[in-house]
Amino acid sequence: MKFLCLILLIALSVSVFSPAFSEEESSLYVRKIENLPDDFIFGMDASCVVALEDSGVKYYDFDGNEEDVFKVLADNGITHIRVRIWNHPYDMAGRGYGGGNNDIEKAVKIGRRATKYGMKLIANFHYSDFWADPGKQMVPIAWAGMEIEEKTEALYNYTRECLLMLKDAGVDVGMVQVGNETNGKMCGEKTWFNIQYLMQAGARATREIFPDALVALHFANPEKADSYATYAKKMDYYKVDYDVFATSYYPFWHGTLENLSNVLTDVANTYGKKVMVMETSYAYTAHDTDFYGNTISDGGAIVKSYPFTVQGQANNIVDVTNTIVNYTPSGIGVVYWEGTWISVGTNSWEENNEKWETYGSGWATSYAKTYDANDAGKYYGGNAVDNQAMFDENGRPLESLKVFKLMREGNKIAPVADALEDVNLICDLNAPLSLPETVNAVMTDNSKKALPVTWNLTDEMDKTMHAAGPNQYVVDGIAGGMTAKAYVSMIEYNYLTDYSFEEGGKSWVFTDLKNADELYIEDKKTDSLTGTKHAHFWSAQKNSVEFTLEQTLDTLTAGKYALTASIMGGDAGKTEIYAYVKIDGDIVAAAPMSITSYGNWDTAKTDSFLYEGGESVTVGVYVKCEGAGNGAWGKIDDMMLNSVK
Repeated sequence: MKFLCLILLIALSVSVFSPAFSEEESSLYVRKIENLPDDFIFGMDASCVVALEDSGVKYYDFDGNEEDVFKVLADNGITHIRVRIWNHPYDMAGRGYGGGNNDIEKAVKIGRRATKYGMKLIANFHYSDFWADPGKQMVPIAWAGMEIEEKTEALYNYTRECLLMLKDAGVDVGMVQVGNETNGKMCGEKTWFNIQYLMQAGARATREIFPDALVALHFANPEKADSYATYAKKMDYYKVDYDVFATSYYPFWHGTLENLSNVLTDVANTYGKKVMVMETSYAYTAHDTDFYGNTISDGGAIVKSYPFTVQGQANNIVDVTNTIVNYTPSGIGVVYWEGTWISVGTNSWEENNEKWETYGSGWATSYAKTYDANDAGKYYGGNAVDNQAMFDENGRPLESLKVFKLMREGNKIAPVADALEDVNLICDLNAPLSLPETVNAVMTDNSKKALPVTWNLTDEMDKTMHAAGPNQYVVDGIAGGMTAKAYVSMIEYNYLTDYSFEEGGKSWVFTDLKNADELYIEDKKTDSLTGTKHAHFWSAQKNSVEFTLEQTLDTLTAGKYALTASIMGGDAGKTEIYAYVKIDGDIVAAAPMSITSYGNWDTAKTDSFLYEGGESVTVGVYVKCEGAGNGAWGKIDDMMLNSVK
């Protein structure tokens, strides 16, 4: 019997890089981006600024003087301001839904200030009363029940009226975004046949009012290359009028930069479109500043491509920009998402909550339940991205804000250690725990240097970790004067090969019973229970998901065992899902499983079964989903066959 103590992967730990505020010189290491066009778009989404200022937020320049945040942005190389526009983000009593309460009036205010300082506006129409994203494309209340012809006309008139308001206010509109992250849904519509009518209407209104503005379509999840090819093909098939194929790209969710370049290059070369990153961001710290949890933080749940530091934040922007400029034909820009969205206060949750509710400066208010009862109505509150802003909690700009200018000439100073990489371990309960002798320091130029580490692991801690059963632990250490972290998962011995699919699923067999669109092993840490990989399924049509995922064991000693498996997903509708064990083709143990929503893993464990030896043993999961809306999707991970007493 071989026992396991495996270093799975390396992520990056927190070591806050102290920002400097001098305009004359910068502590940032920034390499020059060759071939950077003079007219390259460096955008900043600043949708929440008005609501934040109403809540008492003040912004400062690098000399510590209170200043209009839009002047600070313009002075530091931002060329475009992006603002989202919701139809009517208010309840019947006029109370705002939050997220900036971004109606057209807010867009006009922001647009005027952007124009004052020489920046163009990117008008981002969601065509919803509140947040629109891949999982949520709700129709505005005023348009509910409309047939597609009537809705198309309403969308055209609404877009035209909003753009006229911006024009009359003297706002310099450089780009109009028709829909937000429209991955097969938009404004309540779920078929491309109907969606394309809406897109055409938004484009037509834009051409009439701002004929020189670019029309952009915006999608998300570039890690799904086939999906992007489909979106671009549908737009071409329906002859949708647009100039820019734009994408969101968050490195902790959306795959590699190489893949980003590949999918956008394919669109640019095949259809002759301009391409850009419409949203990106990165954390400068793992700490929360407003008493409302952050979307990304420490703990190993995401792909940490850079340290959570000011330098790490800047390095993300440099690498994304370089990818769009030098590796992506027709790449025209990068927009940082909500770099101005900071905490409204640092004293207490109660104080902040009053401001969120009154001014809409948190992501959602309790009043949003009248429109979005299942999400905003349950989880309303503050700012989950304050640690990804480019200003600190007191409104002072971080040194990383200088990166937009510095990329043009570079600022190659002597690299120093910026943070330590985390260590992630999986260790069998019956094996000794062996921590590495060195950890990598991430330098400010994003290179790495191994440093000796001293771990604070006592014999008593080690005994407790081995005796307490399966669990997760964090072991601290010191390297180069910085705190190192090892995230340790203690597990029972597993008789299955490649239980968490980290080896690519070579020991596993998919059997497709209904011709699903996607059945494969996916490499995406944010969707994995353990490690970075898992079994993935998705299909667009109802009743097209039915398959088994199985592994047959070559050898297994006689004894009692139980199988454990985990699943999560969404849009499943009516399902029949279960984990099972077969001996000589007959099911001897099974356990039902269920799909609820993204991130909510259901772990099933079969009753124990007796294996007497000599017969073939197959373990697996059977999945059948009717699907809801556009079909069903899900992830399977951590298939465990353990011995039991």
